Amino acid sequence: MQIAIDGPAGAGKSTIAKKVARLLGFLYIDSGALYRAVALSALEKQIDPQDEPALARLLQGLQLDLSEDAKGNQVVQVNGRDVSRAIRDNKVSQVVSAYSAVPAVRQLVTARIQALAASRDVVMDGRDIGSVVLPQADVKAFLTASVAERARRRLLQLQAQGEAVDQETLEAEIAARDQKDRERAVAPLVQAPDALYLDSSNMDIDEVCQHILALIRKYVM
Repeated sequence: MQIAIDGPAGAGKSTIAKKVARLLGFLYIDSGALYRAVALSALEKQIDPQDEPALARLLQGLQLDLSEDAKGNQVVQVNGRDVSRAIRDNKVSQVVSAYSAVPAVRQLVTARIQALAASRDVVMDGRDIGSVVLPQADVKAFLTASVAERARRRLLQLQAQGEAVDQETLEAEIAARDQKDRERAVAPLVQAPDALYLDSSNMDIDEVCQHILALIRKYVM
């Protein structure tokens, strides 16, 4: 079975997808982590997202891998190096949309995650999973929340990591990223026609999970 959870940045997709996967015993695939891994690699090499020839050369030498540690946490590796924490840096968050809009980047990541999903029961989250990556997914959900609520969640996350940020700045960054994701030419952020729409602004994690599990039960029945 393939379960696709799409939505904008900060909507809680990863948290929900991880929990649903754990409850069902499915493999969790965070597609956004792979795009972040590419963006991090490009930043470290000082490659601009508009420099597509340089990006193409970078991609040729990238081996992207997803696995789980003993505690069930996802581990993201680039050429054998664990970048699980580094890809969550706010500098990466600010630019990942620009890199993920590059066709060659999307082709690389899409091929990698399709391969992972080919022979396993999976829960995958991203921005174009149900519409582009896994259009044949058995169950699809589009998870969102208000910009203010998504900024609040991100603020708490960054503060826990010791980063100094403010709510207003994060709201502006999230709104700008939403616009970029919706308007990009390749695989824009869009709700698949057959996806369940869920606004998590006033829901807790368990409530959202129950909505998705109910949808899964309808499918298997």
